Amino acid sequence: MRGPASRTRNAPRRTSWRTSRHTSRAAGALASAALLFPLVGTAPGNAAQRPATDALQRRFAAAAARYHVPQSVLLGVSYVESRWDAHGGAPSVTGGYGPMHLTDAATVLAATMATAEPGGDGRGDSARPVPAGHPAPSAAGRLPERLRTLDRAAALTGLPARALRQDTAANIQGGAALLAAAQRRLGLPASDNPADWYAAVAGYPAAGDSATAGTFAQDVFEVIRGGQRRITDSGQRVVLAADPRLAPRTEQLRRPAAAPPATGETECPPSVACEPVPAPYQRLPDKNSYGNHDLADRPRSQKAEFIVIHDTEATWERTMSLIKDPAYVSWNYTVRSADGHIAQHVATKDVAWHAGNWYVNSKSVGIEHEGYLARPDAWYTEEMYRTSARLVRYLARKLDIPLDRQHILGHDNVPGTLPATIKGMHTDPGPYWDWAHYFELLGRPFGPTAGPFSGLVTVLPDYDRNRTPYTGCAQPGQGCAAHGSGTVRLHTAPSEDAPLVTDIGLHPDGGPSTTDVNDTGARASTGQQFAVAGREAGWTAVWYLGQKAWFRNPWWAPTAVGSRGSLVTPRAGLAEIPVYGRAYPERAAYPDGVPVQAVTPLPYKLSAGQSYVLGQRLPGEFLWASGFDPAGHRVVRGRDDYYEIQFGHRVAFVRAADVTVRPGNR
Repeated sequence: MRGPASRTRNAPRRTSWRTSRHTSRAAGALASAALLFPLVGTAPGNAAQRPATDALQRRFAAAAARYHVPQSVLLGVSYVESRWDAHGGAPSVTGGYGPMHLTDAATVLAATMATAEPGGDGRGDSARPVPAGHPAPSAAGRLPERLRTLDRAAALTGLPARALRQDTAANIQGGAALLAAAQRRLGLPASDNPADWYAAVAGYPAAGDSATAGTFAQDVFEVIRGGQRRITDSGQRVVLAADPRLAPRTEQLRRPAAAPPATGETECPPSVACEPVPAPYQRLPDKNSYGNHDLADRPRSQKAEFIVIHDTEATWERTMSLIKDPAYVSWNYTVRSADGHIAQHVATKDVAWHAGNWYVNSKSVGIEHEGYLARPDAWYTEEMYRTSARLVRYLARKLDIPLDRQHILGHDNVPGTLPATIKGMHTDPGPYWDWAHYFELLGRPFGPTAGPFSGLVTVLPDYDRNRTPYTGCAQPGQGCAAHGSGTVRLHTAPSEDAPLVTDIGLHPDGGPSTTDVNDTGARASTGQQFAVAGREAGWTAVWYLGQKAWFRNPWWAPTAVGSRGSLVTPRAGLAEIPVYGRAYPERAAYPDGVPVQAVTPLPYKLSAGQSYVLGQRLPGEFLWASGFDPAGHRVVRGRDDYYEIQFGHRVAFVRAADVTVRPGNR
């Protein structure tokens, strides 16, 4: 969200690009047999010989039989909550435990409240002061039902809360008991037909409104219809057979009492639950001060080119209070972790103050996700990923934004505007956001588009198996919990013992980058593309921040794949060219009354012989919006065009006149 404090996520296992993806079509006849296998009676001797990897499947079967819930329904609910992962007993962002995401938020809220961070310069422009910070709120008050389902599961099963948190079998029983109790409460039979369980599934996350409940149920039944199979974070193989003819009885959803959805207009797809929670646009007591966004007329005034992914660094409730403060910063949307509910705060035509870079703000939409960067075990739910991905797909169509990592940025990929602002740029959503799975849900999965010896590579480690160590999650210098990560670490030579490459913007003294979770200076992230600068056994070098940077990439466990694309390199005759954090027009383009914005280079150089992957061509453009009345706003466009490039972990901009563009695969 706003500063390098703490953030999060755990996520599912992904196969390497050499194997088939875990798609709905993967569940065929073999999947059906695998699903039924745990239900078939066997002699004790045979049971003892079963591989341990089917233990979780058998636990789902046993809980489904005990509580008379169709096994496919139990598996479908668990998949949408956790993708069947246990996360080592660690709670999610909203205090959800185990494969069934049984919530006991009271046990974790005190710690999460304490991490609330002060306001940052979300505007990224000197025309306004940095917004004031806010004290951390207390955890007082009754928690909503969606944050305390574990207590109900304990009452229904008679199992202690500790077992429901830490024991996978008990956790699955708790989820089955909740579904069975909901079915009884609705006056519906314990049917063997999954279609009869639609309303009970809708009530499982205790969302509090029918729209969110219905969205959750639709996602569960979509999973059941298509089927799924995967290996979980604990090495368990679980299969849900496809049921393509399943037609859920959606009319059942009218039976449970639910709060009416919020009224008002939103820009969301019909496949998500979305409510308006408007950010205030009003004058403040200070002279010429207003908050907390700018009215605009996009796309007629400017075209949006980016969607920026953030995490909140605060609970949903805290985030909803912050967005209503006119003296704070703003963003366009927030996605809730527990059930994927979405709130829209700023219209896409207007400019929210979220990225810390005014050029990016004026050409982007910002989406916050309830979570914490530096708490790797506080995992996001699958439902959050799903509804967020549907929102991004919708926005990409609406705003004509390509679905790739040159246009879908993390906040940690947004560059500093000036040398002095680089250190203060934010680092969310961080290394634990699962970009590979997110882009699968966007319908644009990463994979090889060229041979293994291509001049370009796309970074693509296996999220679950790639446990890049980080420090700084709890106390400075202390190690973060071992966890899956979508990043690779970059060294000065092809050796794990070699120093990390240097980011002189973050470390002006020339010292190497660190392993701190907020130090992005030697990090490449899933989906990012780089020009190859060299290869040695098990290692690949790329051009990165003006230097050659090496990362582990063995053929037997690849962390990058060959790609097609275009590269930029300094124009012939230029020894080096400047790199910028914003694509502002030249001095001559500014009309009277609009202060000229300095085109100040960052402290990096792109030298002759180096190449960087081209993202997009952009006009030199500046939105002058320093006053409350939008009638005084101006968009300044110049003759200079810029290229967006993947320069380091963050993108950067170079003048088109300074470079030559060439194919990256010759």
